[in-house]
Amino acid sequence: MDSNTIIQIVVQVIAGVIGGQAVGAALKQAAMGQLTKILSGAIGGVGGAAILGSLLGGGGVDAAAAAGGIGSALDLKNLLGGVGGGAILTGIVGAVMNAMKK
Repeated sequence: MDSNTIIQIVVQVIAGVIGGQAVGAALKQAAMGQLTKILSGAIGGVGGAAILGSLLGGGGVDAAAAAGGIGSALDLKNLLGGVGGGAILTGIVGAVMNAMKK
């Protein structure tokens, strides 16, 4: 694994955390802690980017595009997949935690 691949994963994790924090702030009824929002956002970000990357052609971490440096890490698959995946997984975790309280 080279440094460009790691940069793509870091971009996916950061985008996922941003999406998770946004959904966590919107879902006030699901009392999630910061650690829960960060972890679910980060995991969802990497997973969402991988899913979106495979749907658009190529995996979440594209080794050929990684040769381009940080500019290639900031592409549609990594950013939108990361934010969307982080938001979706955080929303699911919040709903499950809310249902477990009842």
